[in-house]
Amino acid sequence: MPTPQNAIGSGFGAASTAQDVIHGINLRGKNVVVTGGYSGIGLETVRVLRSAGAKIFVPARDMAKAEQALRDMPDVVVHGMDLLDPASIERFAERVLDTTDALHLLINNAGVMAPPLMRDGRGYESQFSANHLGHFQLTCRLWPALARSRDARVIALSSYGHRRGGIDFSDIHFERRPYDPWLAYAQSKTANALFAVALDSIGRHQGVRAFSVHPGAIITDLVRYMSREQLEAGQIIDKNGDPIIDPENNKKTIPQGASTTVWCATSPQLLGMGGVYCADCDIAEALPSDDSANLHGVRPRAIDPVAAGRLWQLSEQLTGASLD
Repeated sequence: MPTPQNAIGSGFGAASTAQDVIHGINLRGKNVVVTGGYSGIGLETVRVLRSAGAKIFVPARDMAKAEQALRDMPDVVVHGMDLLDPASIERFAERVLDTTDALHLLINNAGVMAPPLMRDGRGYESQFSANHLGHFQLTCRLWPALARSRDARVIALSSYGHRRGGIDFSDIHFERRPYDPWLAYAQSKTANALFAVALDSIGRHQGVRAFSVHPGAIITDLVRYMSREQLEAGQIIDKNGDPIIDPENNKKTIPQGASTTVWCATSPQLLGMGGVYCADCDIAEALPSDDSANLHGVRPRAIDPVAAGRLWQLSEQLTGASLD
């Protein structure tokens, strides 16, 4: 049965940190892949999961930056990969499959937010390509190891940015409509949430569960395409340029931002559950309409199983990847 999109009362909250939620969890013998695991909340996710004993693989578009960021964690395995380059995804997955039999956690954390219009080598819009299609292909390629674990979780980093818009199946790559970077971001974040819905419906029969996560609004490299004026207007930074921290209203530190990812990846409270959108270390509230003004919770567009199935089929066509 699908997991209800209702809070379970985890005991954690918006101000909880990744270190808080990992307390008492033992990940020795567990293999983990974290995309974007060398900066921002991805780096914090790696640090905390490693502290619980996990063996971690990190794909890196910028190897020098990754090696510098992870220099104090020499046991973390880093291989090159670019989410916009299907061939590099294949190579990374092959390296992981060659060195580990079972994969217990796949955390699709990397992403890009609101860049100018860019396209990958196939002509696909870059945010949809990197945030969704690259992770879709990676998940499909790592599927044999996920299925062999018989107890795996896949975490897709979504965002409350999905409130800005859903998926335009008639023009996903902005070939006919004017490009809007925030609408494209919203489309990719809706896709991340729908990906978890579809993957969980397929994978739960083989012990693979999937969750999507809203981490919060956090100052990381993700905001590099935003001006200082935009960050101030969005009340992300103050007039001095310092981050505004208000976790109850989505504005979090990096340790707080990584907490829901780590909770979804490791919490025994979620055993037997999956396919839900989570925030603030709990299952988020299902909002009544896509037009809701609430900045918390998840809109119907992001948890619709029909749209999830349609997106899954389209993603197979666009990438040539599948779980078969």
